Order: sequence, then structure tokens, then C-alpha cells
Amino acid sequence: MRKKHPKIKKDDKVIVLAGKDGGKIGTVMKVDIKKSRVIIEKINMIKKHSKPSQSNPQGGIVEKEASVHISNVMIICNKCAEPTRIGKRILEDGSRKRICKKCLEVMDN
Repeated sequence: MRKKHPKIKKDDKVIVLAGKDGGKIGTVMKVDIKKSRVIIEKINMIKKHSKPSQSNPQGGIVEKEASVHISNVMIICNKCAEPTRIGKRILEDGSRKRICKKCLEVMDN
């Protein structure tokens, strides 16, 4: 079964709906389509133990962002500044753009 293309893209502002970081707002850094997960800046921080290596000779404990399932985040509209669902609209020039379902404004720049 083929995965659907996610409506959330890199650099979108999103709010986390569920989990330990529920209610927090952040920017999407990476989207993994195959696993349906997103990595959000400063959200879902984990501590990872790393061995000493060439790039990190000291080793130790490193804090980094872990992924969140895409169903647990909702995009925030640029115009109305509210969490919203996303629709699609075909413009006059034939291009497809994402629109906010609340204020019906185009979200893509």
C-alpha cells in the first residue's frame, strides 16, 4: 500500500496535539513520508548516549529531537494564526496551492 503525500511540509509552523509536548508550537525541520513522522524544532527532546568518535572526541550524552507522528500535529495558518486543516485549491494559472480551511487564504508563498 502506498503512503499518501503529507499535507505538512518543511518550515511549516505546527502545534503538537498529543503526547508529553501537547500544546507546544514549533517549526518542522524534516518530514519522513515513509514512516509518516515529522521532526519539530525543540519538541520531543531525547537524550542519546554517544561513544567517542572523530567528530565528537569527548562522547557523552547528546540532546536531540525525536520524531512525532504526523497525526499528532496540526498546521498553524499564517494569516489567522490558528490551528487548522488544509485544503487544496487550483488557481487561475493552473498551480495547486494549500489553503486554510478556516479563513480560506492561500498558505503557500
